Amino acid sequence: MTEEQSLVEVRQLRKYFLIERSPLVKLLARKNDLLVRAVDGVNLAIGDGETVGLVGESGCGKTTLGRVITRLYEPTDGQIIFKCQDITDSRGAELLKLRRQSQIIFQNPYASLNPRKTVRQIISVPLQNRGVKDVKAREEEILYLLRRVGLSERYIDSYPHQFSGGQRQRIGIARALAMRPKFIVADEPVSSLDVSIQAQVLNLLEELQEELGLTYLFIAHDLSVIFYVSDRVAVMYLGKIVEVAKTDELFAHPLHPYTQALMAAVPMVDKKYRRKRITLKGTVPSPIDPPSGCRFHTRCFAKKGKICETEEPPLIVSDGHQVACHLFQ
Repeated sequence: MTEEQSLVEVRQLRKYFLIERSPLVKLLARKNDLLVRAVDGVNLAIGDGETVGLVGESGCGKTTLGRVITRLYEPTDGQIIFKCQDITDSRGAELLKLRRQSQIIFQNPYASLNPRKTVRQIISVPLQNRGVKDVKAREEEILYLLRRVGLSERYIDSYPHQFSGGQRQRIGIARALAMRPKFIVADEPVSSLDVSIQAQVLNLLEELQEELGLTYLFIAHDLSVIFYVSDRVAVMYLGKIVEVAKTDELFAHPLHPYTQALMAAVPMVDKKYRRKRITLKGTVPSPIDPPSGCRFHTRCFAKKGKICETEEPPLIVSDGHQVACHLFQ
């Protein structure tokens, strides 16, 4: 995908977190030991109107990547390109302009809404930031957004504790839509919801994308959800993207050993679709001190040799999709 075709692109994006320790521990520890490398050199492009699914086990950096792209976290290094413009160091009015076009739907609908604010107040804030100053116009917009996400207008003066999880998530979606964004990071928006409610929210997000021309980065653990919503899928492991491909291609022919292990773990009722279970040995290395070379080599079942331990594989195109593995060099 060329720069002109992509709405959002990140280049060698990094986000490190400093671990706060006592002065004595800081004195004795190595400098690198004080940093959590949550996102470490990620390259990813998302096309206009596209849904890119982002998968990987807990702690691999998915949520951090989404928050850095939307500038909720400041990047440590690298570039964030939005509409062909570098927004990495945007501040003030420039950053406010970005906020109007780039929003996030948070994972936990029970923690992402202020319990002391009514629905009217929650959705009013982004509308005011968008420049809707007229009280009557703001009221009409709030009612429209509530209807659009499937909530009754009578809930406008209700508080978050009066809603179910699915209803709260709909309020979160309405709040994100209030800025009329072009790009939305959906951070596991259905993971805490019942299965029946999950389907309703996923269908709502799909309808909104078609109606408003939205672009999604959809973060999830559930591969069945990713298969349903995504045009392409990026697989993340320990702060790095290890594979990117079209959804059908990735699910049918995963190349990276880690992706193969993920796909093999998906339960299938029909025996003909089941894959042989792959058991990964060991534990996920710490992002504080990631292994040298390929970060998956400590658990890999298909190692090529010493090169996996000493050289980091680049993300290259192989068989129509990108993979970072020495087996395909």
